[in-house]
Amino acid sequence: MSKETEKQRWQRNFADLLQELRVAQTGVQILFAFLLTLPFSSGFTRTTNFQKDTYIIALLAAAAAAAMIISPVAFHRALFRQGRKPELVRFAHRVAIGGLAFMLISMVSAVLLITDFVLGRLAALVLTGVTGAWFLTFWLVLPLAARRNWGDDIDDEDDTPRVLPGD
Repeated sequence: MSKETEKQRWQRNFADLLQELRVAQTGVQILFAFLLTLPFSSGFTRTTNFQKDTYIIALLAAAAAAAMIISPVAFHRALFRQGRKPELVRFAHRVAIGGLAFMLISMVSAVLLITDFVLGRLAALVLTGVTGAWFLTFWLVLPLAARRNWGDDIDDEDDTPRVLPGD
């Protein structure tokens, strides 16, 4: 089996990143669409100023997330066939992280909005805190712990199984 070239590695990294962004893009687009329709529902007139402010935060964060998660496509179009794959991968990596951060804000804000509307402020704050902690656990804490515990990257060509911490 031959080793991949540097160019092939950057191409593979970009393809992998695009696959990840497709998943995030679908989620943020569905959330954004839901938020765009919400003010037109009959119950929206009963929202408090706090709920309307929370709605605006959720809507704007979803818009920011969509812009950032989709931006690697526009960046790729602008740099198409210029041999700039390393720069594109680095850019896409940064905006993917930013897009996920805005998606987190939007999702947690949407939970706050809905739970405050349905259950009241105290329950909403508790459930929103739990939801935020849940997302941060799976999107930040566990990946960073795995990165720290699993060590440096391994060669993709190496098929030797790694022993995970605690095994």
